[in-house]
Amino acid sequence: MDNKKSKAVTIKDIAKALNLAPSSVARALKGSYKISKATTQRVKAYAVAHNYRPNLMAQSLKNKQSRSVGVMLSSIPNNFYAEVVNGIESVASSSDYHVMISQSHESYQKEVKGLEHLKWKLVDGLLVSLSNETEDLRHFEETIQQGIPVVFFDRVPENIQTHKVVVDNEGGSYQLVEHLIKQGYKRIAHITSSQQLSITKTRLRGYEKALTENGQPINECYIKYCSHGGGKDEEVRQAVEELLDLPTPPDAITTASDRITIKVLAILNSKEIKVPGRIAIGGFSNFGEPQLFHPPLTTVVQSAFDMGKKAMELLLQLIESKRPVKNFVSLTLPTELKIRESTLKKKR
Repeated sequence: MDNKKSKAVTIKDIAKALNLAPSSVARALKGSYKISKATTQRVKAYAVAHNYRPNLMAQSLKNKQSRSVGVMLSSIPNNFYAEVVNGIESVASSSDYHVMISQSHESYQKEVKGLEHLKWKLVDGLLVSLSNETEDLRHFEETIQQGIPVVFFDRVPENIQTHKVVVDNEGGSYQLVEHLIKQGYKRIAHITSSQQLSITKTRLRGYEKALTENGQPINECYIKYCSHGGGKDEEVRQAVEELLDLPTPPDAITTASDRITIKVLAILNSKEIKVPGRIAIGGFSNFGEPQLFHPPLTTVVQSAFDMGKKAMELLLQLIESKRPVKNFVSLTLPTELKIRESTLKKKR
């Protein structure tokens, strides 16, 4: 699949097909009270069915662009995505592009609606990190077929051909688990996000690889999934309590996101479980000042700002390319393990 732009359906096309005046179609698309409800519904249904987008030429006769891009992600309050957005805006502002953000809150339905909203806002391209619930990718496949460039970052699909930017999830997870093993931990658990996400698969692969290569067994009871990525307190609490209720509970827990890391630590503290005395904890995190937590947290730091910057640069290449782009890149940015008190050597 490439980003070749298809011929756009115009207001005149809709008017001709429905035997209406172009001015009536334009008013119906804007929801004008001057047009009957039945006609408005008929016009909008035809527009959706034929992938109508507002005429960019009417917006900008010079370049036919809105100079805006859409960003789709789970939640802006997430520290990681906040840094990603900063990276995106650093490139967008210097290139005179406006950034519009849509939050899925880990909902597939909100993601689909957000996508349609951004397309109606005339965005020239999209930067996307998939929601936890997203398995059906047709809404993005159709978007690319309509000629709207899309670049995926962080949570990326396997089967859509376009630019993608991720971090070394497998390598970062491997480093963290290997560090714990070297510190003397033998029952290492992993609390992660929903199973279909790319980051879940690659971080789990690094976890399992580190265990195997260091002669430790993979215990499925030590692997817990949070379908909302830690967005709901109860799913994290359930995961922790199930681990603690095992006949041989873990002596270390690795986590796959900011929200899961913070909530696991809070739950352990509320139960007066000493960290790292009884259970060590470390995870993928980009929150500020992890050394201020009690205890200071070992983290796998991701290049969030660079991810946003690179993704925006690649999107601009697609938007401003004079010819269809058929050769795509998948960038993998490095992670860095920051070792702190939460994973100190286990006392024998």
